[in-house]
Amino acid sequence: MNWLYEPWPWYVSGPLISLVMFLLLMMGKKFGVSSNLRTMCAICGAGKTADFFKFDWKSQRWNLVVVFGIVIGGFIAENYLSFDTKVNLNANVVKDLQAKGFADAGESYIPSMLFSDQVLMTPKTIIILVIGGILVGFGARYAGGCTSGHAISGLSNLQIPSLIAVVGFFIGGLVMIHLIFPLLF
Repeated sequence: MNWLYEPWPWYVSGPLISLVMFLLLMMGKKFGVSSNLRTMCAICGAGKTADFFKFDWKSQRWNLVVVFGIVIGGFIAENYLSFDTKVNLNANVVKDLQAKGFADAGESYIPSMLFSDQVLMTPKTIIILVIGGILVGFGARYAGGCTSGHAISGLSNLQIPSLIAVVGFFIGGLVMIHLIFPLLF
């Protein structure tokens, strides 16, 4: 059972992701998680007020099952398969994060400075979450998918727009972490 508790190496997880992508391609499906928001809005009747949500959402039920599986799998992994949540970070990164106020840097995947119940009580955090959520949501729809969708699904289908999107995501991430993040924390 120990092999389940450790992170899987790239030569195991990579081919498994490729196998899933190949099977979806053979079944004529395109993998994408961010498009499920549109599907859920259509199920709830948003098509009555916006043409964007008028489509055959029943053809996307399989993708909702994938998202449900992701949520259940994440719950199982966090609550039953995670014993050592310490992150192996470079010592310089840990020092830099601790200098910015992240006291538990390297101790867990989810920093309590950003994701604890007390943090959600501060106006600064709520504003950052709302603005970040709007930007990510708008960006995912404007780019025709999220980072994972373009990087995994779009690139595996050799789509030039996905390559452009992934390069843009990478540049945006660098700008965020080196220019904007230090200003916020």
